[in-house]
Amino acid sequence: MSGTTTAAALRRRAAGAGANRWVVLVVLCVSLLLVAVDATVLHVAVPAVTEDLRPGAMELLWIVDAYPLVCASLLILFGTLGDRIGRRRVLLLGYTLFGVASGMAALADNAQLLIVARALLGVGGAMIMPATLSILRQVFPDRRERALAIGVWSAVAAVGAAVGPLLGGFLLEHFWWGSVFLVNIPLMLVSLPVGWILLPESKGEDDGPWDVVGALMAAVGLFAVVLGVKRLGGGASAAGVWTVLPLLVGAGLLTAFVRRQRRRTHPLVDLRMFARPAFSTAVGCIVLAMLALVGLELIAAQYLQLVLGLSPLETGLRLLPLTIAAMAAGLAGARMLRRFGPRRTVCSGFCLTAAAVVVLTAMGGQDDWPLLLTGFVLLGFGLETTLFGAYESMLSEAPPDRAGGAAAIGETSYQLGAGMGIALLGSVMNGAYAPGLTGIPGVSSAASSAASHSLGEAYEVADRLGGPAGTALRDAARHSFVHGLHVTLLVSAGLLLLGAVMALRLPRVMQCEPPAVQVPAPREAAERRVSELKV
Repeated sequence: MSGTTTAAALRRRAAGAGANRWVVLVVLCVSLLLVAVDATVLHVAVPAVTEDLRPGAMELLWIVDAYPLVCASLLILFGTLGDRIGRRRVLLLGYTLFGVASGMAALADNAQLLIVARALLGVGGAMIMPATLSILRQVFPDRRERALAIGVWSAVAAVGAAVGPLLGGFLLEHFWWGSVFLVNIPLMLVSLPVGWILLPESKGEDDGPWDVVGALMAAVGLFAVVLGVKRLGGGASAAGVWTVLPLLVGAGLLTAFVRRQRRRTHPLVDLRMFARPAFSTAVGCIVLAMLALVGLELIAAQYLQLVLGLSPLETGLRLLPLTIAAMAAGLAGARMLRRFGPRRTVCSGFCLTAAAVVVLTAMGGQDDWPLLLTGFVLLGFGLETTLFGAYESMLSEAPPDRAGGAAAIGETSYQLGAGMGIALLGSVMNGAYAPGLTGIPGVSSAASSAASHSLGEAYEVADRLGGPAGTALRDAARHSFVHGLHVTLLVSAGLLLLGAVMALRLPRVMQCEPPAVQVPAPREAAERRVSELKV
């Protein structure tokens, strides 16, 4: 037996069940990478899917949206279920379902089967995502090490989101569209036995029956809210019945869910966590960060392709510095958090991101790559610093036995913030873009109205018109889009500064457990007593 044993080592041994915690981190990051890639890999395959399966407009919408809708709505259900029956068990079930659904999607010969497969992928993703973060919370009880692990975890998430479109484009150039799903299967076949052998099992306290009714209320309520928000982001009328109805139903169910949790002796989600300022503030920071930025990502892609005329591959490469900067911030986040504390880390991340957004307002109709490089690097580093600090603070404030529920709350906040950001910033963009397309010489009001929907539609209308009128419409649309982009960037900067103010409620310093006192091992203590007797 070794000479000394520390309390921290004992905690790690109990948490890791003998497995090397850094190997466990690698397994968890591979799991997260698969889910993150799958969330974006289909985007470039949509034209090929449309040509092959000939889905209707509504079917195509569900092919794209089934995965994020189902995943976001089931995060709380499976996060809390993992706390109850075992996080590794839920994670391995998620692996299995993800692999089976990937095979179904790859071999789908009609739109309906592909929609079902995408929904099942969403179920598998909802099992995997909170489980990875809650197991990480359990395996790394020491906050200093946990901060580094979360930094690596968040860097992998950034890589996955960026790799998805590039991987999809590569596979489509060499294989058929189903290959974007088929690539998941061998990775899952490796992850399943490795996870079974290496990952430790952990769960919360078995305090009463699991609230099945509450879990279903949360799932249906979140599904309805996310659906309504996505419809707003897709340009649907805010007064439309299929936009308002899901939002009302979802809000009603979530309100009833909160009341039910407050009344129960053993709630599904411990709402007392929100009474902790650090936890509630961290969740709010996640929502605001995504609210301010996810819509900009879509608008930036349109700017690069439609205004500057870059190809999809060139667009992906132009955005690559953003991902590299985000990776660097994730890897450096633990050191920043220890040195500056959660408050200054998250607040400075918001401020740096706001500065990057303001820098990008200098974008115009011509390609200015040094400006874009500077803006995207600052944007990636600032955003990842913000999200890392918020996630780490949120997870560290949650009790270990509620880690799954806390992770699910964080991931749900991320998804809701992203959906609301697309809806809000998309509305701001359209409001600033559309007025510039009225009163163009030679262009009828009907043509102007059609062109006001998006820059892509404006180009189509301009091509049909041709001649001087088409040229004038194209130029006006490009100018209006750039103007709308500037307005949207300024609104986003305001939201980010609001997040910086909110972050002032986070703790000033990173509260870590005091260094463990070295306790003599039994053998060493006995030898010491013998030597004292001899003296």
